[in-house]
Amino acid sequence: MKNSYWMKPLTISLLSLLGASACSDAPAEPVKKQIVASEKAHQLAQQHIIVDTHIDVPYRLEGQYEDVTKATAKGEFDLPRAQQGGLNAAFMSIYTPPKLEDEPGQHRYGPKAMADLLIDRVEAIVGRAPGSFSLAYTVKDIEENYAAGKVSLPLGMENGSPIEGNIENLSHFYQRGVRYITLAHSESNHISDSSYSEDKPWQGLSPFGKELVKEMNQLGIMIDVSHVSDQAFFQVMELSEAPVIASHSSLRHFTPGMERNMSDEMLTALKDNGGVIQINFGSYFLTNEAYQWDETKEANIQAFMKQHGLTEDDEKVTEFKADYRQQHPYPFATLDDVLDHIDRAVEIAGIDYVGIGSDYDGVGDSLPTGLKDVSSFPNLVEGLLQRGYSDEDIGKILGKNLLRVWRQVETVAQQSAAANKATAI
Repeated sequence: MKNSYWMKPLTISLLSLLGASACSDAPAEPVKKQIVASEKAHQLAQQHIIVDTHIDVPYRLEGQYEDVTKATAKGEFDLPRAQQGGLNAAFMSIYTPPKLEDEPGQHRYGPKAMADLLIDRVEAIVGRAPGSFSLAYTVKDIEENYAAGKVSLPLGMENGSPIEGNIENLSHFYQRGVRYITLAHSESNHISDSSYSEDKPWQGLSPFGKELVKEMNQLGIMIDVSHVSDQAFFQVMELSEAPVIASHSSLRHFTPGMERNMSDEMLTALKDNGGVIQINFGSYFLTNEAYQWDETKEANIQAFMKQHGLTEDDEKVTEFKADYRQQHPYPFATLDDVLDHIDRAVEIAGIDYVGIGSDYDGVGDSLPTGLKDVSSFPNLVEGLLQRGYSDEDIGKILGKNLLRVWRQVETVAQQSAAANKATAI
């Protein structure tokens, strides 16, 4: 299972090396009430187009296959739960691990081949249930599939490694249906520095990365700034002629020091760009308590491996991880924490610049209470209702904002094509 939140630089404190918990001795805050979806919330979840820009089904199935056209025993996404939750457009994450670029020739697949394989897998899902699932290449496709009662499966590429330094590969993946690309992942690559990486060789975007941004604008592929370094983010803001997305990010205000989340300054820049932040549901992205728990756990794992001369895939390390979690229970976030991020994003950027990028099937057992799988979107709607959001504003958060950005990206590409044609004449 791909768990992006584990992949980050380590800060090992004395307390962590001693195995201390990240929790303080301060009195615990009162437990927030559980939000239960009302009939109106269920109705709104079915009436509005819900777009989730980041669901890691393809890579989840790489580890252990299940038929998601039916109810599945594992994972957070399948057709029955998507229908129950009102999910209409689930961006399938075409994720390639950084090691495929870092260690060329040492794995069964290179980045491009791996990405093609995962796209094949999404096409196979649609092939097994063409009456219920459909691919989607445009906003119009999303709307038509919604009218036909089908769940759209558009494609987003998480990690630009499959481009492999060749602009022609960008066209290849556009033809295959990829409509956004997360420029980097947990390590800096040939396109961009990563927020997680201590090694930032490009001080933002590489020369190829800057060229790629312009080509993505011309083709009509959304630029995804989740995972990139702050420097890379601001360089994208300067270069892109189209709005960009943060497909699965949350707010640094709640997790101080976590570069993977977005600062208030970045949110303001994203608004000025016309883009949208899609809030991540992983607890690690939502609360400082969960963030510090993960930092401390990872530090302990590294210390244990170093002490015993072990590697990550050693059985003893797996046992250590399980024992650690049992001894130090995970501090799950709540639905209220997700709502807090939405509230602040709306306060800083505005209601037109916030959406949903859950990271279902990508953050392991770290999802907040009340939002454990795709069937739980009505709970989110209920929470928004309780916080005073109007039906119209809820519709924007659920999907209209993302579709607006996508339309603008399509328009920029069309205008670019028209301009190129006029120049050629």
